[in-house]
This record gives sequence, C-alpha cells and structure tokens, in this order.
Amino acid sequence: MRRALVVLVVIALLLGVGGVAVLVALDPGGDTSGPAPRTDVPTTVPEPAATEPPAPGLAPFYSQTLAWSVCPDDDALCATLTVPLDYRHPGGETIDLAVLKVPAEDPGRRIGSLVVNPGGPGAPGTDYAASAAAVFRDPLLEVYDIVGFDPRGTGDSAPVDCLTDDQLDDYIATDPDPDTPAEVAAYEGWVEAFGEGCAERSGRLAAHVTTIEAARDMDVLRAALGESAMTYFGASYGTKLGATYADLFPDKVGRLVLDGAVDLSISSRELSLEQAAGFETALRAYVSNCVEQTDGCFLGDTVDEGLQRIRQFIDDVDAHPLPGSGDRELDVGNAFYGIVLPLYSRDYWTILSQALRLGLEGDGSALLRLSDLYNSRGSSGYQDNASEAIYAINCLDDPYAIPADQVPANLPDFEAASPTFGSVFAWGLTTCGGIQVRSTEKPRTVRAAGAAPIVVIGTTRDPATPYDWAVHLADQLESGVLVSRDGDGHTGYNSGNDCVDGAVEDYLVDGTVPEDGLSC
Repeated sequence: MRRALVVLVVIALLLGVGGVAVLVALDPGGDTSGPAPRTDVPTTVPEPAATEPPAPGLAPFYSQTLAWSVCPDDDALCATLTVPLDYRHPGGETIDLAVLKVPAEDPGRRIGSLVVNPGGPGAPGTDYAASAAAVFRDPLLEVYDIVGFDPRGTGDSAPVDCLTDDQLDDYIATDPDPDTPAEVAAYEGWVEAFGEGCAERSGRLAAHVTTIEAARDMDVLRAALGESAMTYFGASYGTKLGATYADLFPDKVGRLVLDGAVDLSISSRELSLEQAAGFETALRAYVSNCVEQTDGCFLGDTVDEGLQRIRQFIDDVDAHPLPGSGDRELDVGNAFYGIVLPLYSRDYWTILSQALRLGLEGDGSALLRLSDLYNSRGSSGYQDNASEAIYAINCLDDPYAIPADQVPANLPDFEAASPTFGSVFAWGLTTCGGIQVRSTEKPRTVRAAGAAPIVVIGTTRDPATPYDWAVHLADQLESGVLVSRDGDGHTGYNSGNDCVDGAVEDYLVDGTVPEDGLSC
C-alpha cells in the first residue's frame, strides 16, 4: 500500500449545473488564514551540547547554521540543510535537504522548533509545514516554529527518480488485482521496471534513502536549529521515522508525538494483511453511514448490498474504463485510488459519495481527480515524486517480496481480511521483487531505551494504520504512552476530538505527559 497520509486539503463543491462535483485541492502555499510570518523571527541560541556530533567526522554537518530566506512561492521561510549521502563516509558525497519554517505566531511566548513529518514515505514535509494553519491548532502555532523537511529522496531533497511521468500514469492505471494472464504479465513488468528504473535513473542515491538515514538527518537538523532536544510531531509513516530517531538518539528526545502509528514489530506480510482489514473496516463504516441516512443510500439498503455494489463497480471499470477528463480515462487502478483516498477522513465521505454516484452514471472524472490527488498528479504532471519515493524507501527498508506465482496461496487470508481490497494487498506483496539495490544500514529493533516519554496515538477505525499498531508501538517503546481515539479516519490529532487535542497540546506546550492508556 502506498503512503498512509496524503497532505491535501480537499473541498467538494457541488455545483448547481447538472449536479457536477468539482474537486479542488487547496495549494499549501496559498492563503492559510494565519498571519504572515515575520522574517526577523527569533532563533534558538544553541546550548553547547546541541551541536556536538555523534562522531568526529560529522562535525562539519553539526556545526552548520540555516540561512533562512522567504520562500519563493510562500510567505514561510526556507533553507537548505547539507547531510552526507552515506553516513559511513561523511567526507564523501553530500546531498541538500529542503527545509521550511512557519515561525511562531507569538514570538514572545515562543518555545522553540516543532519538527513535523506527514508520512508516506514520500510526502514532502515542507508542504506539511507550509499547511500548518490547517494541520495544527492555535496552541501549537502560537508558541512553536513549525519546521518541515523533505526527507532524503523526496520532494526537493535529492528526489529519487524511477519512471517517466507517462510511465507513472500507466503504472497507476494498471489493474492492482490482475486476473488475466495479460494483466499478470503487465503487473510483473511494472515490478521489474520500477526496480530497474530507480537504480538506473537515481544512481548511488537509490541505496541511501532509508528511514534510518533520514532519522540521522533529523539529528543534523536538530543541531542546525539550535535545539538541544528534538521536539517532533510525526503522522503515519512519520511515526516510524520518529520512533527510529528516538532509538538512534534517545538522549536527544524531547517531546515526541507519534500519531497514526506504524507497528515496527511485525513482518511486511502482516502489515499488509492488517492494513487491508483496516481499509475494509473504513469502507464498511462509510457504507453503514450511507445506509443509515434518512433518504436512503444510493448503494443499497444494507451494508452488504452497498459493499457488493462497490465491488461490482470496480469489476465493471476493469472490464470497461470510464470517460475521465480530457482524453484520459478512469482505469481500474485509478478507480481503486479514487475510492481509497476519501476513506482517510470521515469529512471526505460526502466526496466519495459524489464521485461514486457519477461513476455509477458512467462519468469517471471525479474518481480520476481523486486518484490524481492521491498520487500528487496535477493537470500538467506530477507535483512531486511521492509515488516513486514510497517504493524506493519501503523496498530499501524491507525488500521482502514474493513471486507472482505465490500470490494465489496468499489470497484466502487477504480476501478474508478484506473482501473488497484484499486481493490488491496480496498482489502488493510482489512489489519489491524487482529492487536492484540494497541498504547499507542494518535493521534495528526499535526500543528507544532511555528516551523521554513518547506519546503514541491510535484511532479505532483508522484505515491506513490500524489501531492495534499504535497499541503495539507504545508497548515496543520503553517510554511509550498510548492515547486512544474512538473514531473514523486516519490519525487522531485535530480530528474533532477535544480529548486528543488537549492531551497533545498539554504535552507539547507544557510538558504534561498524558495518562498511559488515555481513552478519548
């Protein structure tokens, strides 16, 4: 499965002409209703230990300062951080990472820097920070500089390149659940093309985009920000990045919040199986909500009827793609992503209903737009390399894969977990089979021994990061503190739950550690 948190604010505008749903993505660099940030913001005066390198050869990186300037297309501040390509050879090749800061709204009460990551892997952290006014609430915006960085291999930080835009279009449109010999052959072809493309088009970089290396980069960023301890908010995959940081640098952990947690103790197969079940749970919740409407549900009178109609719709698009927009069609791969995206937030369920209604009427344009949003595709091409970075990072972290001829043996387990999406996730087990490079980093058993309290948030009906993952991660971390949100959608903070919001903000602002096991 691809990135677990898409940093997009999507608005559905239902126009009065012909009932056409128009889907608009807000530009994170546009007006975000907050005050324009100052360029003369105060900075943290580093304590002597803040810039001490973990190894002498890293001293030049830990002693650097960030030269902030107003971002070209934004009112935020931008800078560049230099890190070694390979931490085993810090005197060798270097890469530059993009960093963006939205300064604290109340400089007189400023605490310091809150480093943030939206997940993915592959989603640009600079976009997340630029959208701070929509993502975070005033108690954090007032006292923290919100700092995002594009992890190595993503966004504007030495982005990996694996396929051309035309190839990406074809790959995303391909049936993610091949059921004919021709479709299986096409699927296997993409597995090989992705692995070969990353190695050929990205060179040495392709072997150095691991989560461990990105976590090492975070500590260089901490030092460059002048912070003696890391204060961090990570969502989805950002929880894996944050937990890895805590394990590498437990003595530098300040206040860490990990929202929508990834379980770091189970295999890739188990992760896929449980994520398939998570999306099925979310889809059932969506259809159940539709059925309970007083004016009836366009999908059917029962949850089972609604789920069957969606499954039939996907099969129909597989057989006969629908007109999309311009000269593009809605293929079955796009239909899958178009349905999955709105499941990330209950607020987007109305968008899914609009798009499905149009699809059932033979118009695939809305679902195609949702698919494009999910895959960071704009009208003139891809806006970032997230679709490639997720492959490069995930497969480098864990190159586990099965050959295509072993997928049928796995189908029963996956289809039991998710009758709608299970086969897609089963085929996803083949994805890393074509990877051509290997990580230079050794896998870690993450415990973060000796770290300060780390708050881990789980949501009961989270489609992308099932609730149990948060329970397990909180247990894995020696100082993990679990906060549970009963609700729908991906991640828990700023999702309309005052209990969760208060726990996060009290911790990050005042240092008040929530009660372990807090249920919201």
